[in-house]
Amino acid sequence: MFGRHKSFIEQRQLWSYNHRFCEGRVEKSDVLEGIMRTIATISETGQVAEGCVLTIGNFDGVHMGHQEIVAAASRIAREKGTELAAMTFEPHPVAVLYPERAPGVLTPLSLKKHVLGQCGVDVLIVLKGDRELLGLSPEDFVKRFLVENIRPSVVVEGSDFNFGAARSGSIETLSEFGAENGFGVRVIDPRKIKLSTGQLVKVSSTMIRYMLESGHITDAAAALGRPYRLCEEIIPGRGIGRKLGFPTLNMKKPGQVIPAEGVYAGFVKIGNDPEAVLLSEDKLPAVYSIGQARTYGEDFPLLIEAHLLECNLNVAVGQFMAMDFIDRIRAQHKFNTPEELSRQITQDCDAAERILAI
Repeated sequence: MFGRHKSFIEQRQLWSYNHRFCEGRVEKSDVLEGIMRTIATISETGQVAEGCVLTIGNFDGVHMGHQEIVAAASRIAREKGTELAAMTFEPHPVAVLYPERAPGVLTPLSLKKHVLGQCGVDVLIVLKGDRELLGLSPEDFVKRFLVENIRPSVVVEGSDFNFGAARSGSIETLSEFGAENGFGVRVIDPRKIKLSTGQLVKVSSTMIRYMLESGHITDAAAALGRPYRLCEEIIPGRGIGRKLGFPTLNMKKPGQVIPAEGVYAGFVKIGNDPEAVLLSEDKLPAVYSIGQARTYGEDFPLLIEAHLLECNLNVAVGQFMAMDFIDRIRAQHKFNTPEELSRQITQDCDAAERILAI
């Protein structure tokens, strides 16, 4: 199960929670540790401390590789007595330029903000990805955003960093521009992890998507540094679970990568809106089912359900829930009778209790 992965424990030690908010321009000599500020236009970049430390990326998943870059940037910012700014793009550039090739989303913007804030980012710059922005040459991108507006002292990136039209700018290109324009560039080596198979692989968003879609939840969690999370609205179900004695909360299909069909153990969080879910400290042990309920026919849509193991909350349709995936219990099967399915669900609940140590 997920708890066996050392990387999760290591990363929790890196995360910090900030509790103060500041407004307006922050001078290098007056950096405050506050709740992460978010800005969305180039005109607002004046709020970023001149001489800040900057990192740029899509940060989908905010995985262990991203976290290593952010942690290195945070250390440099502390040494310089300035703040850490991260720049990201929404939506993903590929979704704008080639919608048919758009990668599945691991972290919606709200979750991405939350995790980056936990990682110690002081200011998040969210640029709307449009064709004009994505068509800038590497030189024009650096001039417009870094030289004329953000004015960082150091930019921290991974060795495979690309930027500008057609991803034509590389980390070497950035270093050359930095030398010409007065900012340094620090390069962070890729993060590698050992999979459950023993294979050593480089962490990437693409690799995590594959792991999720093939049901390798613990490997995805090791690469993320935390359990994978789906978050969406609670919708009415068909009442099948309740008739079997296992009532479920049903999730609207999220705009995220959905793990492979199967039965999983995990923890649920519930709130009145997505922000409340992110801030909730509740962890409700549950069994998840992702599948099409083929025992009852072939015309069912994909269902995403959670059966709470320890309590029956008065949860209303329209509230939101997060599903954190800890381990996979089994693949989906078609059962001959509802009674056979009910016996299997009992065994699934027992397995989940062992996995979740409840």
